[in-house]
Amino acid sequence: MTSETSEGLDLIKRLDRAEIPTHVAVIMDGNGRWATERGLPRFEGHRAGMKSVREVVEGAIEAGVGILTLFAFSQENWQRPAPEIAFLMELLKHYAKAELRDLVKNGVRVDVVGEIERLGRAERAAIDSIISATREGNKLQLILAISYSSRRELMQAAQRLAERVAAGELLPSEIDESAFQAELYTAPWPDPDLLIRTSGEYRISNFMLWQLAYTELYSTPVLWPDFRREHLFEAVLEYTKRERRFGRISAR
Repeated sequence: MTSETSEGLDLIKRLDRAEIPTHVAVIMDGNGRWATERGLPRFEGHRAGMKSVREVVEGAIEAGVGILTLFAFSQENWQRPAPEIAFLMELLKHYAKAELRDLVKNGVRVDVVGEIERLGRAERAAIDSIISATREGNKLQLILAISYSSRRELMQAAQRLAERVAAGELLPSEIDESAFQAELYTAPWPDPDLLIRTSGEYRISNFMLWQLAYTELYSTPVLWPDFRREHLFEAVLEYTKRERRFGRISAR
């Protein structure tokens, strides 16, 4: 895999490998606007956005990112028109089939977080297939947030802890941050170091509300279908220039 442009190559050379974020999360936004600007139906924006997914996955491996989370479909998205939802579900199945060989070849391990039970049988089967086939990947952990709601995730975590207390397995005084975090979908992985949101928006949009507590935020005006690995490298380069203090006094 190589960067497509000289700009990408230059950005890669400028990255301090010791400062690369371990976990990058992306809110992929702007498919609809991209299509509208071109006089196309919204689903063409979603289709075009699939190339950006491939670009970012390959770019993350090039940059040395260990974990990449993509916010693919929120629970709020279920409120969209039925034809658009159906097209997005077809895209999910297409991605699982079309990208599987390259994902395995490139050492990508795929996991999915969210209320997957809301998906249809074929979509769940596609997810199970890609998770199983990529289980040995060791270059990049790719997490797809599908049918995901952070508020719902937090509520379910609280409910599970309450059930454990009611069953006598846990004392209320034993509920600390570690106990709570262990009940989240993302328990196996560290919190994101960098969150990228495309299309110039500055909202978190019910995404990883707990996990983003100390995450560095980066917004770009680039619409998701136009987002390429060079844009990822720019975001990572900006991240490496920041000082993360986690509430402490600057060491500089």
